[in-house]
Amino acid sequence: MRNTAAAAQVFELRQYRLHPGARETLIDVFDREFLETQEEAGMHVAAQFRDLDETDSFVWLRGFANMETRAEALGRFYGGPVWAKHRDVANGTMVNSDNVLLLRPARLDSSFQLPAAERPRPDSTAQSSAIFLCAIHYTAPGKEEAFAAFFEDKVRLPLLESGATVPASFVSEHSANTFPRLPVRQGEAVFVALLRFSTPQAYATHRGALAASRQWTEEIEPQISQRTWRATEVLRLSPTSRSLVR
Repeated sequence: MRNTAAAAQVFELRQYRLHPGARETLIDVFDREFLETQEEAGMHVAAQFRDLDETDSFVWLRGFANMETRAEALGRFYGGPVWAKHRDVANGTMVNSDNVLLLRPARLDSSFQLPAAERPRPDSTAQSSAIFLCAIHYTAPGKEEAFAAFFEDKVRLPLLESGATVPASFVSEHSANTFPRLPVRQGEAVFVALLRFSTPQAYATHRGALAASRQWTEEIEPQISQRTWRATEVLRLSPTSRSLVR
């Protein structure tokens, strides 16, 4: 199996809107059939999540060495026998699978670059107690790099001090879609931060600490608003039992 974790320089953040009650069906087939097989095709499946605030939403991240490798790896997987065998079940759970942001890393922690060998076994039923937040900040065109610098300079430390870790952050990848069979959202300028909390209580403590912080409420939050075009999209997520990032 190819070790694609450390080499990934292009990522997809994929949000699937599902038919009511279909999420567990998708997770079952996804975690059983689509993890090792995507890795073998040349991509890195970093994380799979249940959206805790949208019961009919499935969120996941996968990475590629570059845009050319992306086209080749996706062609191998979606043209291969495993997808052919299970696609009807997977597609049957979905209302829409086109909410996809193409990203490149701004900063990746080692906890986000684990090799596939560390993924929980197929028979694993252990559930992570961690809560993840995926914050999608929409900036003016061409301003996502400036927001990334602002995040590192002003935002990261208060998040860490209030109990979060930041396994990964990303900015928009503006290259043309090299696999048109799978649409992506074109023309977006975003900065995406993935935050982790070890338990729901740690997340609650973090929220309380930020709410009580004048630096956060009077300085940092207003600066975030000034640097973004619309409200930040925040996904509250729980990793599946076989998610590598957990």
